[in-house]
Amino acid sequence: MKQLIKRELNALWHDPWQLALVSYIPLVGIFGLWWLFSAGLPRQLPVAIVDQDQSQISRMLVRQLTANAAIIPIHYQDINSAKASMEKAETYAMVVLPFQLNRDLLTGHQPSIDIRYNSQYLLVGKLLSSQLQLSLADGLKRKALIKQLAAGVPMAQAEVNLNLVKTQISALYNANSNYVVFLLPPLLIALGQLLAMLVFANSLNRELRLNTMQEWFSLGTRRVLWAKILVYTPLIVLQGRLILTLLYQYLGLPLAGQFGQLLLAQIVMLLAVWLMVLAIFFLLQDSARVVSFCTALFAPAFPFMGITFPTQDMPKLAQWWRELMPSSHYIDTHVGLVSYGQSFATFTHQVMSYWGYLLLIPVIVFLARRVKRATHDVAAETRCNEAS
Repeated sequence: MKQLIKRELNALWHDPWQLALVSYIPLVGIFGLWWLFSAGLPRQLPVAIVDQDQSQISRMLVRQLTANAAIIPIHYQDINSAKASMEKAETYAMVVLPFQLNRDLLTGHQPSIDIRYNSQYLLVGKLLSSQLQLSLADGLKRKALIKQLAAGVPMAQAEVNLNLVKTQISALYNANSNYVVFLLPPLLIALGQLLAMLVFANSLNRELRLNTMQEWFSLGTRRVLWAKILVYTPLIVLQGRLILTLLYQYLGLPLAGQFGQLLLAQIVMLLAVWLMVLAIFFLLQDSARVVSFCTALFAPAFPFMGITFPTQDMPKLAQWWRELMPSSHYIDTHVGLVSYGQSFATFTHQVMSYWGYLLLIPVIVFLARRVKRATHDVAAETRCNEAS
C-alpha cells in the first residue's frame, strides 16, 4: 500500500492542475466568497425619489429615507426618468411622493405613495421593500402624532391610537439578517463539493490520459482505489476544516452544535461524492465526458439545498435530482448542528440517510470488472498484432 500511495503522491506532484485544485484554488475561492459577503448587509442601495409635492412633509420623508443605512435617495424630476434609471439598473427602487401629499394628510384623505422595486434582484428587492415601508411609516407616524396632539388628544392616547398592536419580528438564528450567516456557508459547501469532485475525477482520468489502466488493474483495482482515497480524502477534509475554521472560529458565526460532528459529516459527504464519481468514471470511460457529466450533476448544488427556496415546493424532478447530491444531505446536518444543536442521535439518523449511495458499490464493481475485461482484451490484441 505504501508503494501505491507513493505512486499517487508522485502523480499529484507532477500534475500542476491537480496541485492547484488541492492548494491555492480552494483558498482563492473561499476567501473570494468571504470577501464578497464580508459587508454582511447591503448598504447604501440607490433609490430613485420623485418628489411631486415639494412640501415640508415630503422633504421630511426624504430625510427619513436618507437616515436609513440601506438607502441612498437619488432625486429625479419625473417618473419617466426614475423608471429609466431602474431599467438601466442605476437604481433598485423608486418612490413617488404624490402632488398634494401634505394637503391630503392634513384634510384626512388617504394619499397613495407609489413604491416600486426591481424584483429581478430578489434579496435586494425584498430588503428595499421592507426598509422603504419602515422608513416612510415612521415619518408618517410622527406627522399623525403631531396632528393628534394639536387636536387635544393626550400623548398616551395618541400613541395608543397610532400603535394599536405592536409587532416585533426577529429572524431565528440570524438576528440581524446577516448575509454571511445566510449565504456564505451553503455557498462554500457547494464550492467544496465541486472541488472535491474535480480532484477525484482528475485523479481517475489521469489513468486514462496516461494509458495506465492496465497497470492499475495489475496492481489491484481496490488497492489503487484505496490509495487514491487515502491520499485525497485528508487533503479535501483539510479544505473543509479550513472552511469551518473560517466560519465558526475566525468569523465567530454562531454554532450551537459540536465542531467535530460537522467535520465528521463532511467526511461522510466526501465518501458519497467519491462513490458517485467512481460510478460515472467506470460508466463513461472518457475524461472529458466524466468531468462534464459530474460538473453538470453537481453544479446546481446551491439552489437545491433549500436555503433560498423551500425544497418541498420544488418540482418532483428537482427533488429527485436534489437527493442525488451528497451536499443536499449534508446541509440538513449542517443546519441542524449550527442552528439547533441537534443531538448525536439525530446526527446519526441523518448520516444514515446516505445509505442509498451504498447501492453504487455493486454497480461500481460490475462496471470496473467490465472495464478490466475490455482493457485486457485490448492489451492482448495489441500484443498479438505486435507478435504478428
